[in-house]
Amino acid sequence: MEQTAMAFVTSVLAAAVAAGTPILYAALGEVVTERSGVLNLSLEGTMLVGAVSGFLVTVRTGSLAAGVVAAAVAGGLIAALHAFLTVTLKVNQVVSGLSLTLFGTGVSGYLGKPVIGVPTPVSFKPVVVPGLARIPVLGDVLFNQDILVYASYVLVVALWFFFYRTRPGLHMQSVGESPETADALGINVFATRYAYTIIGGMLTGIGGSYLSLAYAPSWIEYMTAGRGWIAIALVIFAVWNPLRAMLGAYLFGGIDALGFRIQVLGAIIPSFFLKMMPYIFTIAVLIFATARSRNYRIGAPAALGVPYERE
Repeated sequence: MEQTAMAFVTSVLAAAVAAGTPILYAALGEVVTERSGVLNLSLEGTMLVGAVSGFLVTVRTGSLAAGVVAAAVAGGLIAALHAFLTVTLKVNQVVSGLSLTLFGTGVSGYLGKPVIGVPTPVSFKPVVVPGLARIPVLGDVLFNQDILVYASYVLVVALWFFFYRTRPGLHMQSVGESPETADALGINVFATRYAYTIIGGMLTGIGGSYLSLAYAPSWIEYMTAGRGWIAIALVIFAVWNPLRAMLGAYLFGGIDALGFRIQVLGAIIPSFFLKMMPYIFTIAVLIFATARSRNYRIGAPAALGVPYERE
């Protein structure tokens, strides 16, 4: 009985890592973007464009690497358009992000229509890490995953180090906190915001490609199912910290995975309620973050969402 319970817990945790990975990539991309002072609400549309681009290129080339690169490029292009609208033209960042979400949703549906139901020739498979995979519980959970999951581990640590231990990372954060001061110190505010908005979009596109090339290898319209919005809420929950974003993404993924596992066990819970669980949790996170912000600043960059006008 104990072994069965342990196997169930291990399977849920392993599924949580896989289900949380696309959210993690998108959340990390948004953290990078917002740290520079740009609010990007187009994650849902960007993930969809990344998912369809990665799938199309993989189907045509048979190369997973080419598919991931295509997804990153597609995500970067959407983000570059957002940067042009908000940094150069100084369009309201909320309006721009929402418009690009609708744009990305429509474009992905159009591009993906010919490949609906087409099987992908290759997909990312779990790769066991020798030695580490033998660690009880953690080995099966963390080290029996695919390459993109392992890359996300490295990315989280690299971003944390970049933010808090490197000069370019401190420059980026200074642009998000006080662009006037950063400009006075000789930092190019506009170039910085362009660069990190595009990098954030590329990471978000890779998150979309994980859905179509690893998590559920196929293309289905609206396959992100709100994960982009969850990633935006997760950034607030993580207080713009990559390590906390990782934990939060796996928590969201665990709630999603648990719903499927409960159905398999035959629990008498309405299926629509189980599907609602991640979104209910998202609302709870936002309420919690709002309550905290009444008492003290929760860590958002001071100039987030504010266009910079150089004097």
